[in-house]
Amino acid sequence: MTAYDFTFAGQDLQARASGALFWPERRWLIVADLHLGKSERMARRGGALLPPYETQATLDRLGAEIALTEPTTVISLGDGFDDDAAGMALPDTICHALQAMAQGRDWIWISGNHDPGALNPRLPGRVLAELSDTLTFRHEAGCGPDLSGHFHPCLRLAGQRLRCFLKGSDHLILPAFGSYTGGLAVDDPVLRRLVPQGLAIACAHRAIPVPIGTATRKRA
Repeated sequence: MTAYDFTFAGQDLQARASGALFWPERRWLIVADLHLGKSERMARRGGALLPPYETQATLDRLGAEIALTEPTTVISLGDGFDDDAAGMALPDTICHALQAMAQGRDWIWISGNHDPGALNPRLPGRVLAELSDTLTFRHEAGCGPDLSGHFHPCLRLAGQRLRCFLKGSDHLILPAFGSYTGGLAVDDPVLRRLVPQGLAIACAHRAIPVPIGTATRKRA
């Protein structure tokens, strides 16, 4: 899968076709909205009965990205779990897989609105409300420049609805990495307020940059 290299807030980053973000200088791999345990949560709450494979599918994709990028740190930008109970109910096979992925590297879970509670003790890593470095890492976009998730941005391209990164001057919003996650169109008023003009990077067989926003509409 071909990635797309770009600069945000003076930092050279890489949007990967999987929906993960890689920071080569730091060797940090960043994902958003894994929503592990979604099928369990929906069944528990009387919702649609989904095939219970989404957590393994998500981890398979994440494991592939870790193998390719060999990061020193993995950061989950919130909503790592579909709710507290889903995080605590993860089967041993999933917990062991996450422990194996975290071997020899740091693992940071940023708290999201779906997972505000304590981390399952069988899982690796530590929980932070947000992480401030050269950039600020948080679940929902705030005071930029920041990296966030939460909104699951999507873009319609060539008749397909694709997950995408959304890059503006102040905010870089990552797509949902988890399977069975929906999305919000990049032209939704909520996202247009955050990124009125910028770049959507669609996640297909390769990462595809698409200009969006005010300037694009005026030229049309």
